[in-house]
Amino acid sequence: MLRSTAVFTAMTFLSRITGLVRDMLQAHLFGAGAATDAFVIAYRIPNYLRRIFAEGSFSSAFVPVFSALRERGDPVALKDFLDHVAGALSAVVLIVTALGMFAAPAIIAFMAPGTLNEPDTFRLASDLLRIVFPYLFFISLTALAAGVLNSFSRFGLPAVTPVLHNLTVILAMLLLAGRFAVPIEALAWGVLLAGALQWAVLWPALRRHGLWPRLRFNFANEGVRRVFRLMLPTLFSSSVAQLNLIVGTIFASLLVTGSQTWLYLSDRLIEFPLGLFGVALATVILPHLSRRFAADDGDGYGHALDWGLRTVLLIGIPAGLGLWVLAEPLTVSLYVSGQFSGHDARMAAWSLAAMSVGVPAFMLTKVLLSAFYARQDTLAPMRAAIRTVLANVVLTIALTTPLWLGGIEGGHVGIALASGLAGIVNAALLWRELARIGVYRPQPGWVWHLARLAIAAAAMTTAVWLARTAIGDWIAIGLAGRWFWLLALVALGGAVYGMTLLALGWRPSELRYREPTLG
Repeated sequence: MLRSTAVFTAMTFLSRITGLVRDMLQAHLFGAGAATDAFVIAYRIPNYLRRIFAEGSFSSAFVPVFSALRERGDPVALKDFLDHVAGALSAVVLIVTALGMFAAPAIIAFMAPGTLNEPDTFRLASDLLRIVFPYLFFISLTALAAGVLNSFSRFGLPAVTPVLHNLTVILAMLLLAGRFAVPIEALAWGVLLAGALQWAVLWPALRRHGLWPRLRFNFANEGVRRVFRLMLPTLFSSSVAQLNLIVGTIFASLLVTGSQTWLYLSDRLIEFPLGLFGVALATVILPHLSRRFAADDGDGYGHALDWGLRTVLLIGIPAGLGLWVLAEPLTVSLYVSGQFSGHDARMAAWSLAAMSVGVPAFMLTKVLLSAFYARQDTLAPMRAAIRTVLANVVLTIALTTPLWLGGIEGGHVGIALASGLAGIVNAALLWRELARIGVYRPQPGWVWHLARLAIAAAAMTTAVWLARTAIGDWIAIGLAGRWFWLLALVALGGAVYGMTLLALGWRPSELRYREPTLG
């Protein structure tokens, strides 16, 4: 599993780097004005639905069932199951896409009520939504192919296809922005083309395993019904972070222009370690846990889950603290250029620092959800998700309303902090539920593991904070100087964290997953 996680992480790293380049170019060309806010609102809607019909709810329901069927060794039944699921998925998503394009203005009115007072922004967001909505169809079929390949422990190609997405969007911005009366439409068309390209690359890869899907439209098929039954409760649980962003989008539409963009760019930086490690680990561990559960191997299941939780915290704790202490250096170094001002970067830094409190919990949640989905238990995560979303709504109202009523420009920070705190609530609820049902018993050594992580993270944060303070005003530094000092601070933090762990007795061999010994 460590090798598979490393492959997935390496490919995802390329995706995240090209994603940062995409965000930097977007900030440079379009800044943080009304047009960019309109795109962010429009893009979030198919991106949320993607969590339902693609990597989130659908994959969480499909992969365990597919893995269990594969474990039985019946290739004919496996192919028949895939054909029917592919047909049902494509039909449902096609209908949702058509309805979404038709009802675009109504959706924008619900998602961003504040735009109703800004007719130009409202019309632009509706137009952009019609352009990007078909992206949902292509990315959903892409996720189906990725789920099949992941079940065969082929993680590289699915993990690298997002690089094609980012490169396509970058080229669209560079080549098409000047050809539209509203330049930001190039960004929307780039997203649509990127989705089609990812599908065109990943779908044919199934032929190697003799699993090229023939679309069969029979919703009464038992396999289809089973997947959809498992999906329904995960509509909430697999997309808590996206649901919280939807809540944030609604509230941010009532705030000053630029709030949507500042929150979007903050979330993109939060997604960097989350996708690089949290999603990677959860993606790799889900088929393994599913096979252990199907084989009735409780010890192997618990041992693998324990390894995943320890590993994700090893990365998640310093990642969250690093984003907090380096929030302004990151946003200034990455985004200040062209239409994106130093003021915009500072606003994005505030929301990034606030949201970073939830990074370890966001990453933990990915692995914890895999533990439930591998057992084909989707009801417990759904209950936790409903409570989490309610907590987020309450926190958002409590933290944002005073800032909004007071006319304070940093009202978006309340939305970001609420999202981070809600992530902690979600992880705590899932962990408690696993302990309650008794399917996971922590292995020995957890107290010392957490103590070492806490000491190393404190040492890292202190060293980086002192060095960061000594450097001074980041906006006043030139571009080359910003990047030099940013990389130096990242290296300093990594070195202090690693050396402290080694001094406390941690060894890299602890990263390797070992099967539990029998007897």
